[in-house]
Amino acid sequence: MAFGKGCHLHLIDGSAYIFRAFHALPPLTRKSDGLPIGAVSGFCNMLQRYVEENAGPDAPTHVAVIFDKGSHTFRNDMYDQYKANREAMPEDLRPQIPLTRTATEAFNIACKEIEGFEADDIMATLACQARRAGGRVTILSSDKDLMQLVGDGVEMLDPMKNKRIDREGVEEKFGVGPERVVDVQALAGDSVDNVPGAPGIGIKTAALLINEFGSLEELLDRAEEIKQPKRRQTLIDNRAQIELSKKLVQLDEGMDLPFSLDDLEVRDPDPEILLGFLTDMEFRTLTKRVADRLGAEAPVIPEATAAVTEEAAPDWPAIDAATYTCVRDLETLHAWIDRAQQVGTVAVDTETTGLNDMRCELVGVSLAVAPGEACYIPLAHRAEGGDDLFGADDLADGQIRMQAALDALKPLLQDPSVMKIGQNMKYDAKVLSRYGIEIAPIDDTMLMSYAMHAGEHGHGMDTLAERYLAHTCIPIKDLLGSGKSMITFDRVPIDKATGYAAEDADVTLRLALTFKPQLHRAGVTRVYETMERPLVPVLKQMEMTGIAVDRDVLSRMSNAFSQKMAMLEEEIHDLAGEKFNVGSPAQLGEILFEKMSLPGGKKGKTGKYSTPADVLEDLATEHDLPGRVLDWRQLSKLKSTYTDALQEHINPDTGRVHTSYSIAGANTGRLASNDPNLQNIPVRSEEGRRIREAFVAPEGKTLVSLDYSQIELRILAHMADIDALKQAFRDGQDIHAMTASEMFNVSMEDMTPDIRRQAKAINFGVIYGISGFGLARNLRIPRAEAQGFIDRYFERFPGIRKYMDDTKAFAKEHKRVETLFGRQIHTPEIAAKGPRAGFAQRAAINAPIQGTAADIIRRAMIRMPDAIAKLPVRMLLQVHDELIFEVENGAVDDLIGVAKGVMENACDPVVKLDVPLVVDAGQGANWAEAH
Repeated sequence: MAFGKGCHLHLIDGSAYIFRAFHALPPLTRKSDGLPIGAVSGFCNMLQRYVEENAGPDAPTHVAVIFDKGSHTFRNDMYDQYKANREAMPEDLRPQIPLTRTATEAFNIACKEIEGFEADDIMATLACQARRAGGRVTILSSDKDLMQLVGDGVEMLDPMKNKRIDREGVEEKFGVGPERVVDVQALAGDSVDNVPGAPGIGIKTAALLINEFGSLEELLDRAEEIKQPKRRQTLIDNRAQIELSKKLVQLDEGMDLPFSLDDLEVRDPDPEILLGFLTDMEFRTLTKRVADRLGAEAPVIPEATAAVTEEAAPDWPAIDAATYTCVRDLETLHAWIDRAQQVGTVAVDTETTGLNDMRCELVGVSLAVAPGEACYIPLAHRAEGGDDLFGADDLADGQIRMQAALDALKPLLQDPSVMKIGQNMKYDAKVLSRYGIEIAPIDDTMLMSYAMHAGEHGHGMDTLAERYLAHTCIPIKDLLGSGKSMITFDRVPIDKATGYAAEDADVTLRLALTFKPQLHRAGVTRVYETMERPLVPVLKQMEMTGIAVDRDVLSRMSNAFSQKMAMLEEEIHDLAGEKFNVGSPAQLGEILFEKMSLPGGKKGKTGKYSTPADVLEDLATEHDLPGRVLDWRQLSKLKSTYTDALQEHINPDTGRVHTSYSIAGANTGRLASNDPNLQNIPVRSEEGRRIREAFVAPEGKTLVSLDYSQIELRILAHMADIDALKQAFRDGQDIHAMTASEMFNVSMEDMTPDIRRQAKAINFGVIYGISGFGLARNLRIPRAEAQGFIDRYFERFPGIRKYMDDTKAFAKEHKRVETLFGRQIHTPEIAAKGPRAGFAQRAAINAPIQGTAADIIRRAMIRMPDAIAKLPVRMLLQVHDELIFEVENGAVDDLIGVAKGVMENACDPVVKLDVPLVVDAGQGANWAEAH
């Protein structure tokens, strides 16, 4: 059939199908020879589903699957950095690529690729040819680069969302019509493909500019008319780069193709060829399914050689089309509970009145038992127009009584045979615990993502849903509003709350089903199962326990800080010769750089002088005033951030402060303390150390601090294989004095505190990749002298330089580094140019050391509850390398003995360090005494 008016062409983005199949399925191998076939399996299932869904009167007349052929195209000749930051193809995917072409041909679907051109260019040329011939075109892809083709008979279909993208859809995405998409892309650039664009201009700004000026060319020609100085100069300075970017994003619609539209006519497959291919792949389930459709006899694949019993890619209902259930009576609730018990897995999410899991109220619970099968159980939504005095009479109709619902849910949520899945499950576990439910066992999609992708992207649900499910979750602000008119979730109408809450549970379940098999492929199953998942209940209990804080001590400190700040202000005014606002950087800048004519003054974009801490530290060697300002600022921060703010964080019900630990906050595995942050209390100054006096033990109890001694230096000695350092640690030497002796040829007897201090600064500075400039500032010595110290350090310990070079090389090759326990920290910026390069390399060097230290204390924390279960003790805080306990007075020595043993042997049996781990113990009535 010749292609012409009335014909309908489908163009399938083959690469998108392949990568979707690869990432959606667990690693599969052909039983007969071990060949990786997971992506091929998913790809074939997607093709079969496409064929089944596109039969009948509305079926396309012509279809082709279009692939990329090779990585070098004409765009690389224009710009050698095009797509330069793309990750290398996974090794187990590489042998599957040609098999996907064979699969396409076995289905008797046209399979096209051309050397030197991208699949997008082939689709662009075919779409334009079909449009000129009077036919319709549907492009099965969600690739934004193809949106420039939409219109006049060409549309896109996102096959994962089953969502059509027309002209209006393009305008929603880019803010302009399809004919101006390339102009917007040229300005905004593309970090994925490494298209440079115009620095500082994003999609929204680009669309505003193009709509104002009509086209990119007109915009660049009239750039002088732009009112904003920075934007105007950006366009003028980067014109050549922007014009190059347009060439990179503009699809080639006029390729000379070695085939015609007529060659793409839909054809039925040859049953013998298709079934033969599927049999060779050992796809038993799909072979039978295809044979049934074709009316042929399925070849028998013995169970022993079948690749998988169910190799289909996820055939889930679209989230956007899902209809969720609102559970309003116990009978319906019990039906959902029974279904969860049968399945053995259920996603759980709570809705609450706020984000403070120790103070908020439970509003509802959502469950998901299968993709598309989710419900919401409203428990405490208020009636419309109800007053703010929350009570039973204020509840909206159609809700199960709170206690009755919780009594029904409790056996399920505590059932050890049913896995409960959550996104940031620690939050939900704390909320439910306050209502008498100890949820277990648990899986956490946030932590699965973190184990696989630390350093690559965020791990919040919205980010994960968009990235891995191609779904945009309902924004919470659509329900709660924002600003002064913002409401709490109990004020959201139940019908609106149902769609939002049930979607959360549905998305969580889908993410878990997607991520769980990928943990093995990524090689991080042990990391997730031994250091992420089991940490959740430990932290949950620590956070709920909290630590006692003496409000009176904090109040007295605040007053003392205020008085000292007032004295410093007077001294600063005397030094300046006039009164001014010490807290105003602008006024301080005028005093320092105009009135006093001190060097180094630089004005920012606002025309005001910049006076950050590093500038003042440099000036402190020139004049007393900057040093006094630094002292004032430190007191101001201590007062506002700690002595004042901590009083507001004291829970009125417990009298204690309850911090919250972010498990997936730092790429290296370090925990981050929030609301309030108890890990960053300054300890270098006397005033900072005094704040810890406010953290106290109740009567009859003692605080005990157990702190790893120089753990990162010990790990460095092991990882860099430095014999001198290893032996010093084995002998229990003063490592800083030993380093000073090695570097400066000073005997231990002649060691001075100043020399030891310099060695200590270098020891810790090297771990963090400190520069000569940074060390000079820390030691207040000339830069050349500081650089000399660093150079001499590497001469004395050459293994450290080798470790650094080897780590950077590994990071550049693999785009990640690893801890001794297998934690992967991804380093996507490692190939960056300019200032970012140095930061990325320093981070890559430090990450295995800091990450290993984080892994060690995680392992200790996970083992600790069982070890101290019989003692009258509670673990309260983790502060980097330190654990804080509250113990009855008579059991202090027992606790120290047990806890030190756990911490010092935390590596066993996975890693055998060449140096011993040593833990220092302290005790006292408050944290300051214990540390």
